[in-house]
Amino acid sequence: MTITNTQSGSALSSYQDAASSGRVPKKTLGQEDFLKLITVQLTKQDPMKPMEDTSFMAQMAQFSALEQSSQMAKDMAAIRTDFSLQSAAGMLGRQVTLDTKNGSVAGVVDAVDSSDGTVKVGVGGLYYPLSQVVRVAPAVVVPATQTKA
Repeated sequence: MTITNTQSGSALSSYQDAASSGRVPKKTLGQEDFLKLITVQLTKQDPMKPMEDTSFMAQMAQFSALEQSSQMAKDMAAIRTDFSLQSAAGMLGRQVTLDTKNGSVAGVVDAVDSSDGTVKVGVGGLYYPLSQVVRVAPAVVVPATQTKA
């Protein structure tokens, strides 16, 4: 009996082609992956022994819990960012002391930035992460001198 090769190339070359094409494998399974697994599981099941309802319902409940927990994590991250931005905005015009790797820096907060996803306070033209603020005090007010005419 002769066996002929119906596929050109080997599995290794197919793997190398996929790797060199820029495809990056995922490290975690997401919602789409879970739905694909269930779909394949349902299409490949033995018609004489279908999946039990309890097993299918348990998988759907796990999927629902996973989806809700990932949404809650996203919501919590958004709340944390909003809270940090609000805290930083409350520091505008106030004297702060920052603990940086180069030592302490003191100055008045004159700007707040969150364009890169992290909240930063602007002091003296430089931006520092909100986490480096160690002290907040009212801004020092210098009384204006009166001149006589």
